[in-house]
Amino acid sequence: MGEFDLIKRYFWRPAHRAVLGVGDDCALLAPTAGMQLALSTDMLVEGRHFLSTVNPVHLGHKALAVNLSDLAACGAQPRAFMLSLALPHVDEAWLAGFAHGLWALADAFDCELIGGDTTQGPLNISITVIGDVPAGKALLRSGAQVGDDIYASGTLGDARVALEVFRGHLSVPEDVFLTARTRMEQPAPRIELGIALRGLATSAADISDGLLGDLGHILQASQVGAEIETLLALPLLACAPHLNLPLAQQLELILSGGDDYELVFTAPPQRRDDVLAAGLASRTPVTRIGTVRSGQGVQLLDASRQPVPHQFKSFDHFA
Repeated sequence: MGEFDLIKRYFWRPAHRAVLGVGDDCALLAPTAGMQLALSTDMLVEGRHFLSTVNPVHLGHKALAVNLSDLAACGAQPRAFMLSLALPHVDEAWLAGFAHGLWALADAFDCELIGGDTTQGPLNISITVIGDVPAGKALLRSGAQVGDDIYASGTLGDARVALEVFRGHLSVPEDVFLTARTRMEQPAPRIELGIALRGLATSAADISDGLLGDLGHILQASQVGAEIETLLALPLLACAPHLNLPLAQQLELILSGGDDYELVFTAPPQRRDDVLAAGLASRTPVTRIGTVRSGQGVQLLDASRQPVPHQFKSFDHFA
């Protein structure tokens, strides 16, 4: 099967919102009145970002989900995406599964494929997403203010549990592993929450490399520091009741596990009811985990508000 036959069979649909979709040298999009375009690109490399044994249906889902998570962190509505795919060889069963997972998530968010590229090479998936956000309403990393509450959505650390099981470093009951593996391989982008946080959150980021690292991006951009209350952070690990792990190891999973694709965001304390309402409206749990303070970096506090020494680090793509 040649390149263009592959594209036509697995990755072509007629454009329904774009002016021009797959098939020409460029796609064409007409700007939406009153909106700004939000764009983001993520790359998934076999052996670095996913295991070679992953179900291709799940991989198709995740490849798009990690990009949609960036739109969620910006408060943007998905509109379209472009796919660049390097394949070692043409495996039609693999392509059918990958395309199925990709299209299912794309359809769920009415996000159409409008172009891209395919070539032969080591398995590598790169997607660029395009979204709409009202002019001046995008959620940024740079708006956190001293005194703001810090929140995280969903649960954190579960994907890392699955990875540690794969590595042979953890042993958990089968049902716990299946739940954690789903979180690792099929993350749920928090688009509805991001949109609900427009005009409410003062800053936001998606949690891809670990809570501490991605919160750190907010703090650096906003030139502030933070206190994280570890007792509030602990319930964020859904698998915790099934793991007989020391506190420090649980904290490591939660704070630096990565691959969560949840949102970390800040909001003024007087808007707590509104934040909870945004979580309910988007069917997304949100947990207040700390406070923005003056200074730099993240300070962990125990139940007595005493500092907790730590050396937790976020994921580094070049480490």
